[in-house]
Amino acid sequence: MFNIKSQNKWVRGAIPALLLHCSIGTVYCWSTFSQQIADYMGHAKSDVEWAFSLAIFFLGMSAAFLGSVVEKNIHRSSLIASICFGTGMVGSGLFMMFGHANPGNPVALIGILVCYGFIMGIGLGTGYLSPVKTLMLWFKSTPGLATGLAVAGFGAAKAIATPIMEAMMKSMTVDKMFMILGVVYFALMFIGHILLAKPADWHEPAKQEKGARAIDVIKQKPLVFAGIWLMFYLNITCGLALISQEKMIFKAIGLADMVAVLGIVTAVFNAGGRFFLSAAADKMKDRNSMYKIIFAASIICTALVVVTNGIVGASAGSSLLMVLVLILLFVVNAGYGGGFSNVPTLLSDHYGMGNISAIHGITLSAWAIAGLTGNQMANWIVSHFGEAVEIAGNTVNPTGYQTVLYVTLVLYIIAMLCSVFLVRSKKTK
Repeated sequence: MFNIKSQNKWVRGAIPALLLHCSIGTVYCWSTFSQQIADYMGHAKSDVEWAFSLAIFFLGMSAAFLGSVVEKNIHRSSLIASICFGTGMVGSGLFMMFGHANPGNPVALIGILVCYGFIMGIGLGTGYLSPVKTLMLWFKSTPGLATGLAVAGFGAAKAIATPIMEAMMKSMTVDKMFMILGVVYFALMFIGHILLAKPADWHEPAKQEKGARAIDVIKQKPLVFAGIWLMFYLNITCGLALISQEKMIFKAIGLADMVAVLGIVTAVFNAGGRFFLSAAADKMKDRNSMYKIIFAASIICTALVVVTNGIVGASAGSSLLMVLVLILLFVVNAGYGGGFSNVPTLLSDHYGMGNISAIHGITLSAWAIAGLTGNQMANWIVSHFGEAVEIAGNTVNPTGYQTVLYVTLVLYIIAMLCSVFLVRSKKTK
């Protein structure tokens, strides 16, 4: 009954991709309501935070293990994504309601971890992968622009949804917000599921002969894949390490009154990096050059803030250092987003389109691991280095945030070395 025969690339590719990615991308709104969830349920915020880490972990792992499902049938995978994401959101809301009625109850916390972390995580992974190959097939001459468009939707979701969520929480409890949004996002994703389709002239290869599985294709150029995986993982780890401390850094440098606005600005840079850096890479002979640009910019900006002791200096009132810190956060957000959107096209350059969804899914396991290590690494450093001070009524740790930069600088340099020395070979037929 939903047989839509249109062969318009916007109707069958771009619009459904945006509907899917703009919905699942709201996972990055977590910091908007995490404290409210903890308070509402009577749990420590540190316990509730594991829901987000698990969501990112299962995003990457479901993409890795279900990539072959996406490869075979995007219609089925997009339906799985819609059901799991919507169910995870509504289920989380129900367990929040139970937790509020039974403060501190461990069952409520476990329910949140299962619904938001595991079930919604599966929806994230399958939803993230489903439209990518389809877009690359519709936009064959500009695959970077196509994937950038979809992945930009994932990044822009935070900027779009955050003010909506903040407005909703002023008029209703957080559990009701989750249940309402769960239904809304399911509806949007289901429409995307109905519309999503590959071009009529594209025919999937017949059943793969032995030796042509995704993992065997990767083995043809193992060092290249290792390099792509490592630089993808390191870029995400560094990005999450800083993004997870972003609000506190804003407060530490004296911009507490502008946290909400600056959060939207960094989200715009994140989304812009996903679109513009991927589209720009279409013009380059070697798409890996974009990663070199991303890492070079990140290294330079991080090094400047490290050398000038920028976060600590800005917390003491230096306007120049404040600007340097803001530039660093903008560049890291743009590079973080650009790293995501360039991965599928870089993989297709080296391994072709035959198994790209499965290969991309395996690569996203780097996201799963980074989701656990990035935030936790930054939190550990901040809790073990420096000391809490009060700035404009806010308790912050400028030295701790500054120390995080020493680690991310080293990791960005390692990522650059991977890009230069491991991801060198050109596209193979």
